[in-house]
Amino acid sequence: MQKEPAVSADQMLAFETDCHLFSGCGFEAPGLHSFVFEPMFSVGGFDFNKPILLALVGTIAIVGFFWAAFAKPKVVPGKLQMIGEAGYDFIRRGVVYETIGKKEGEKYVPLVVALFFFVWVMNLWSVIPLAQFPVTSIFAIPLGLAVLVYLIWVPLTFKRHGFVGAFKNFTGYDPSLPGAVRLLVMVIEFFSNVLVRPFTHAVRLFANMFAGHMLLVLFTIATWYMLNGIGIAYSAVSFVMAVVMVAFELFIQVIQAYVFVLLTCTYIQGALAEEH
Repeated sequence: MQKEPAVSADQMLAFETDCHLFSGCGFEAPGLHSFVFEPMFSVGGFDFNKPILLALVGTIAIVGFFWAAFAKPKVVPGKLQMIGEAGYDFIRRGVVYETIGKKEGEKYVPLVVALFFFVWVMNLWSVIPLAQFPVTSIFAIPLGLAVLVYLIWVPLTFKRHGFVGAFKNFTGYDPSLPGAVRLLVMVIEFFSNVLVRPFTHAVRLFANMFAGHMLLVLFTIATWYMLNGIGIAYSAVSFVMAVVMVAFELFIQVIQAYVFVLLTCTYIQGALAEEH
């Protein structure tokens, strides 16, 4: 007879610790319940669950790091200041300057640096012991960041170009196209730029972290489940795959943070450009 899960479906790893292959219980595969958490505690009627707590701790860690690195900057930087400067300069020169330009982009450097390190650290929680959950796999987080970028990009477009210019920017207006084709292109461009863009900006980050976490949980649970009798050989393979996935996730986490801020800069550059 198949055993029931020992813990609720609201917890990340919903499986029995004494359940193994050939022991008469089925494999409890991870699913959407791996991304649902009950409140850990409440403050003033506001419930804190694990993702919110990780986001808060991560934000404090980022602010604390840069505060410690630059509170008392020195001409000859120490190790902490050197690391902070390297990270800041990488985003400033490698992303902002390359996409927006030095003159126009300088004012957006703090925003882009903050976005990059926030997204990266929220992703990084996935492979940190005890945490082991990427905050960005909760859709509300990348969606909130995408909306923030949207609320900067759209008003900036209107401010730079005025109503008519912004309309042309959003719709890709091209007077050289035939009337019917021009109208079709304008509708498609408007729908893509104004309505779809913030959604895809969020989904790209969310989907990658969601899928990566699902695979990590799958191989972790499978490693433990098959740790019995001849299944130990299969467990070893699953363990190797879990280690490989951790290494791969470390790479993907940085890439996704980089892509998110690169797209942010691309949108801002498009708002500042004379022609779409």
